[in-house]
Amino acid sequence: MIARLAGRGWSWWLADALSLAVLGLWFYATQHLPSFVLPGPVAVAERLVALFTDPVFLSHTFASTWRVIASVGIALVLGSGLALLHRAVPALDWVIRVGIQPFLNSFPSIGWAILAALWFRAGHFSIIFVQVAILIPFCLINVAEGLRQIDPEAQEMARSFTRNRRRIFTKVTIPLLLPYLIGALRISYGIGWKISLVAELLGSTSGLGYLMLQAQGSADMTTVIATCLAIVVLFVAGEKLLIDPLARHFATREGRT
Repeated sequence: MIARLAGRGWSWWLADALSLAVLGLWFYATQHLPSFVLPGPVAVAERLVALFTDPVFLSHTFASTWRVIASVGIALVLGSGLALLHRAVPALDWVIRVGIQPFLNSFPSIGWAILAALWFRAGHFSIIFVQVAILIPFCLINVAEGLRQIDPEAQEMARSFTRNRRRIFTKVTIPLLLPYLIGALRISYGIGWKISLVAELLGSTSGLGYLMLQAQGSADMTTVIATCLAIVVLFVAGEKLLIDPLARHFATREGRT
């Protein structure tokens, strides 16, 4: 126990030392560069706080956040649905495995953003469309792999107790798929934040990407860096406050069963 705490303490000290070193280098660099090239950490920190407190900035932060959450939820439902449909209807194997999945995997992200800008009016729908189209293959692959890894003996044992397919699905299949669903959720949430800026740059009048585009036009590097850091804060907050508790809850529940 003492050795473990000592090792953890050293890791914390190392992380703090690296953080202070980066801040020191950042502060030193700002003494030799103009603010429109590299603003100081204090100015960026103030703008970062404003993104979560100032009503004007907060509206953009909120717009990006709810669109990412909505896109991840929709992509998880659609990707899981395709994976389950592929397993339930073997005749669709070629369509999904050879047609839909490679197409969604290889289609470039910027291509979806350009198509959405051409097809739809700038707004929430076009951004969510882009994010969902990009996230679906990650959910599809994860859930499909989970279905392939399900123990056939567990399914056979469930069928020996009941022939009700709905009951088998809810009591056996879904619990066995939970680790893969959580994995798909975690991956999609991270990628969703990465692609949200691209989608908002090309087809939005609100959000952090739109805010960054405005800042780039006025050479406001403080807002650009603060916006990037705000996305990091939102990503970490989502993982620590939502995804990790969900993973622990389902792991505890599975252990009890």
